[in-house]
Amino acid sequence: MMSRLSKAELALLAAVACMSLFALLGPAVALPAGYHHFADARALGGIPFAGDVLSNLPFAVMGVAGLLSLARAGSGARVTERALAGLFFAGLVFTAFASSWYHLQPDDESLAVDRIGMSVAFAGLLGLAAANRVSERAGALLAFVVLWAAPAAALHASSSGDAGPWAVIQFGGMLLVVAFHGANARHSALPIRWAWVIAAYALGKMFEVADHEVFVLTGGAVSGHTIKHMLAALAAFPVLSALGPVCKPRQNVTRIMETNS
Repeated sequence: MMSRLSKAELALLAAVACMSLFALLGPAVALPAGYHHFADARALGGIPFAGDVLSNLPFAVMGVAGLLSLARAGSGARVTERALAGLFFAGLVFTAFASSWYHLQPDDESLAVDRIGMSVAFAGLLGLAAANRVSERAGALLAFVVLWAAPAAALHASSSGDAGPWAVIQFGGMLLVVAFHGANARHSALPIRWAWVIAAYALGKMFEVADHEVFVLTGGAVSGHTIKHMLAALAAFPVLSALGPVCKPRQNVTRIMETNS
């Protein structure tokens, strides 16, 4: 029989309900004029917008590294957190391809593909944060909700031009991560440094907004959006490093077996 909701779970439920209402009933939000006009339009080896396309590679690197770490960890405690971390890392790999697809030919349709890729990573990250600070069932349910709602918001923005629901999920989701950071970690939770995740995301957003200004300041060497991709990928490092203690028990068992054989 399911236990009663804790105060933290009730607070999370109320926050998600408020965000959902705002997404459904809030004002329409259109994309800024020139949203698809990125500063660095240079091609390289036949790849258009090469800087913004190739800078998605770190997403794939971090995603694959995380999935390999989870595979080495094997089974054991923290099952829900590891599953959500797996969803997050798989989402990073998906994001690498989806974002590259968008930047090859930036328009409203390919932007939806980019956002659907990000949706998977968002679902894993938000679910992991909730499982880390609230409860495992809260993390699993939040990930499920985001995994359904975020792609729907991305498709809605593409078909109607209203990016309001997507903005609520993206920025509201990060506000939840900030709120989770202020709470104590659950006993035996993964030791994730959420402050580093938040800082990398915030810096990435700053460089994204200053795309053209950074391109001018660097003499055309690199654009703000290109740097944003690399910073956003670095947000995965605290999650990846937290998996180190999870991998050690299996490695120690392997050493013992080798010694006794």
